[in-house]
Amino acid sequence: MDRPPPRLPVFLNLAAIRFPIGAIASIAHRVAGVLLFIALPIVALLLDASLRSEAGFAAVRDLLSSPFRVVTAALLSWALVHHVLAGVRHLLMDVGVGSELARARTSARLVLVAAPALALLLLVWGLT
Repeated sequence: MDRPPPRLPVFLNLAAIRFPIGAIASIAHRVAGVLLFIALPIVALLLDASLRSEAGFAAVRDLLSSPFRVVTAALLSWALVHHVLAGVRHLLMDVGVGSELARARTSARLVLVAAPALALLLLVWGLT
C-alpha cells in the first residue's frame, strides 16, 4: 500500500485573508466584550469615587480630561455601543429576523457604521 507523501505545513497569512463583513462585525463584537470586561472594575472604581463627593467628582473629571483618557473613553464608548448593537443583531438573527444573507450583511454594515457614530455622539455629549 502506497502512502501519499507527507504534506508540508502551509503558512497561513492572516493579513491576506479577506473576511466577510459578518465575520468582521462578529469579531469586533467579541473584542468589544473583552474590552468591556477588562474595563469594568476600573469604571466601577471611578464611578464610586465620583459619587462619594464633589471633590471626588472633580478629581475623576480632571483625570478623564487628559488626551490619553479621552482616547480611552472613546474606545470604551465604541466598545459599549458596538457590543449592544451587535448583540441585538445576533439576538434578532437567532430568532430568524434578518438571517438571510443579504439582510445579515446589511445589518453587519449598519452596526459597523452606526457604532462609531453613536459612540462619538455619546463621547461628545458626555464631555460637555
